[in-house]
Amino acid sequence: MPTKTLQIPTADGQADAFAAFPDHGGQHPGVLMYADGFGIRPVLREMARELAGHGYYVLVPNLFYRHGPTPVVELPEHIGEEARPAIFARLMPLIEAHTAERVLSDADAYVRFLTAQPEVGAGPVAVTGYCIGGLFAMRTAAAHPGQVAAVAAFHGPVGADGPDLFSTLTAQVHLGHAEGDMTPEALGELNQALDAAGVSYTSEIYPGTIHGFTMSDTDAFNASGLKRHWDRLLPLLDRTLGDS
Repeated sequence: MPTKTLQIPTADGQADAFAAFPDHGGQHPGVLMYADGFGIRPVLREMARELAGHGYYVLVPNLFYRHGPTPVVELPEHIGEEARPAIFARLMPLIEAHTAERVLSDADAYVRFLTAQPEVGAGPVAVTGYCIGGLFAMRTAAAHPGQVAAVAAFHGPVGADGPDLFSTLTAQVHLGHAEGDMTPEALGELNQALDAAGVSYTSEIYPGTIHGFTMSDTDAFNASGLKRHWDRLLPLLDRTLGDS
């Protein structure tokens, strides 16, 4: 599986990024993948390679490039509960500094860069994200109607911006919520807002999961939740982008 480390020009400098794509040449649909708050690390690279194996060019930018190249914060091989407080003490200022304005400015740069890659075919792209990256994915899709055909967010705070975020969405949407993050009542309210905005979507709570369930290097990991994630994501991309 070919991979690259790339530099994405942005309004504020250069964002380092990881890309994975099929090894049989040609052009492929593009997918922008937003990491969770822990950033690019082996598990994200592996997920990008897994997705690329299904026929997609996958670009994973360093969200916090303004604070340095990957790894912005040194991480243990396994992010256990005992390590989290010290890691979050370093991460939270970076997350708080990553304003909605910065997210949208970067999103413009990421989408422009992705669609310009020689391995990426013409046509729409998809965006997927994890944890805070799920919210960034939704913001990216909402800001690029017509260009983003699909968006998926997993254990992400996608309702944080309120229903206005959904009003410009033209992408097909899948939201995979952790049971520990979302009550059935809150799910109903979120889905009502998506209905009111006329969004084409699926939105569900993944049984038995807690926040971060897709990430195999954390204590939150849930194998059945990760499988359900692939079972939802891959058909969404196939419907909207097709594979090649």
